[in-house]
Amino acid sequence: MLYTNLKHIESAAELAQIISEQENVVVICGRMGSMCVPVYRIAEELESEYSHGKFFDMEFDNPESQVIRALPEVRGFMGIPFTIYYKNGHVVKATTGIQSKEQMTAILDQEFAATVNA
Repeated sequence: MLYTNLKHIESAAELAQIISEQENVVVICGRMGSMCVPVYRIAEELESEYSHGKFFDMEFDNPESQVIRALPEVRGFMGIPFTIYYKNGHVVKATTGIQSKEQMTAILDQEFAATVNA
């Protein structure tokens, strides 16, 4: 279990349902380690700033997270967490390792911009 304030995804079926029902989804797949915790904290902050996106976590060691670990977009990734950005059910960006708030914000602004209501 990941101890974050994000919504938790526990199965591949649950992930499939979420990305089919939500336009903009961010899933952080990791552990409670030094590279992952800062990314969870940033996502918790961004969740209130990006109401047009949904933020989740998924435990890297859960066998169900194989659906994320097997994505072609993460092939070659060496560190965790894997942060996957989905738009309309498709991966539009994937990153690995620790990210700054500025890096995550830039991706969100680029990939999820079409749904921002000004």
